[in-house]
Amino acid sequence: MVKRNHKFKSGEGSIYLTRKAAMRKLQLSMKDFRQLCILKGIYPREPKNRARAQHGAQDIKILYHKKDITFLLHEPIVWTLRDRKIYNRRIAKARAKKNLTLRDIRLNNFPQLKLDHIVKERFPTFIDAIKELDDCMTLLFLFSTFPATRVIKRELTSMSRRLTIEFMQYVIAAQALRKVFISIKGYYFQAEIKGETVTWIVPHYFPYQSHRGESIDFSIMKSFGDFFTVMAGFINYRLYHSINLVYPPQFPHSLDSDETFASEDAFMNERIAALNADLMRTDGSTDGGEQQDEPEMLEWTGDSDDLPHVSQIRQEAQSLAKLKTLFKGLKFFINREVPREPLVFIIRSFGGRVSWDKRLFVGATFEESDETITHQIVDRPSLEKQYISRDYIQPQWLFDSVNQRRLLPTNQYFIGAVLPPHLSPFTRDDVLYVPPEELRLQEQQGAEGSEFDPATSALTAQGHADAEEHISDDEELDQQQTQHDYALLKAFNDEQTDMLDSGKGEDGADKEQDDEDEKQQTAAVKGKKKPTKGMAVVSGKVYKEDAQEEKKLTKQEEALRAKMVKSKHRKLYHLMLEKKKKAQKEANLLQMKREQIDKQKQREQVVKRKQQRKQILA
Repeated sequence: MVKRNHKFKSGEGSIYLTRKAAMRKLQLSMKDFRQLCILKGIYPREPKNRARAQHGAQDIKILYHKKDITFLLHEPIVWTLRDRKIYNRRIAKARAKKNLTLRDIRLNNFPQLKLDHIVKERFPTFIDAIKELDDCMTLLFLFSTFPATRVIKRELTSMSRRLTIEFMQYVIAAQALRKVFISIKGYYFQAEIKGETVTWIVPHYFPYQSHRGESIDFSIMKSFGDFFTVMAGFINYRLYHSINLVYPPQFPHSLDSDETFASEDAFMNERIAALNADLMRTDGSTDGGEQQDEPEMLEWTGDSDDLPHVSQIRQEAQSLAKLKTLFKGLKFFINREVPREPLVFIIRSFGGRVSWDKRLFVGATFEESDETITHQIVDRPSLEKQYISRDYIQPQWLFDSVNQRRLLPTNQYFIGAVLPPHLSPFTRDDVLYVPPEELRLQEQQGAEGSEFDPATSALTAQGHADAEEHISDDEELDQQQTQHDYALLKAFNDEQTDMLDSGKGEDGADKEQDDEDEKQQTAAVKGKKKPTKGMAVVSGKVYKEDAQEEKKLTKQEEALRAKMVKSKHRKLYHLMLEKKKKAQKEANLLQMKREQIDKQKQREQVVKRKQQRKQILA
């Protein structure tokens, strides 16, 4: 007998499970199933044919791959989640009987999740964990600003606070910070760790305000937080040992005291004081001493044609070496109105020293009256007492200097000055709209890069030497050729003289020579009088392109290109076109907004000039 294939028993109908079927197979509740999927990295799948995957159902359901659910069946955490469900039932029963002793015993024996094996399973190598550090640090920095709530317990917030401080201290010690930016969401930081770029966001510090339950699901965020705390602990341990730092670090101020949890201001003060402290190394010293000199760049002695990007790589390495010590030898004093945490992090990451008013905040290293202070960061319109030996600047100077990798002039960042635009360093090549300030900055950087370069000048000098040597060789060859031609001409004249002396060929040779000369002269005269047909000077005409015709041809080419796309790739092709149109639309919108802003500024300037003229005339 031939085996009969039943409907939805093969193909997509058999490899997908709905969420309800998956929970029934795992014997878990919705909350535990969601937590398990977050910890294991299992997400819903999108089938190619949803009708077949849903067994003919028309509504949209959440589908999981059958192999993923089978993979979850072998996870030991499943048994822990089932035990937790049993313990919750027992604790509720003891609470209903008002047996507090039995309730406390069962609470102490409540099963705890162990996530170490999941971290090793999801990240087989250390570099894989570094690649996923963006979301980890962004969420932990967010949790570090939360107080203890009903869902997010004190253990999670305190662990997030300690792990974020440890990570920032590593970035400072390793000089790994590369880019910074201020936005409405918070402070963007980008560091280079083990050859991988890690970008995270530190939110602005505001007092915590409770949210309504339906706006944010904190239970889902807590599941991510539980996993990220274990993951960050592993990463910090490896990072500290890679640069010979003692782990866990010992800070001069406690981050877990009762005072810090009772007062958010006390916690922020001690957190910033911990950022300004030097860490202990494995050899007993601290990292606050003199920085080790950078190893000298090895000069390339081979042929430059073999490696065309050697000069570019060398320039990037030199620029990076200067960036790491951008604020070395500078001392900064931060006023009380300035947010200290991001500025302390930036200044210390690039070799600078920083302090603040010790009467208001703990952790200060020098006072405001110190004459060796080079810069004082102020964010107010005026300041009564000023020292002539230092520059008074606004906080944006630090961010712009880091992004441009050089110390910018401070005249545009003085107290009360209108600041230049704060440009984002996280620009992409596919962005169609570029602000005019950024274009001007790129032109300045290109002009600075075209200045005198020792390597380039050496190559140019070598090229000139080669050219001169080549010219001298050509002159010698020309001189030899001239001597050879002169010898041949002399031999020919001697032969003609001998023929004349012997009387041979006087009449015939002379007559033929005269006839040939006359023909050549006649042809030359005729050529002057009657030029050859087809050779004439014609005045040129300007060709004007028709914009409508060009647009029509472009549309025809796009239509032909779309017809050449295969049917299975046609959907992707149209998505690409839609994305391109959307990007162009956004660029046009930004361009229009910028034009409106420029026109508004021009009107304001005209009105201001008129008012000044009226005042002068009055």
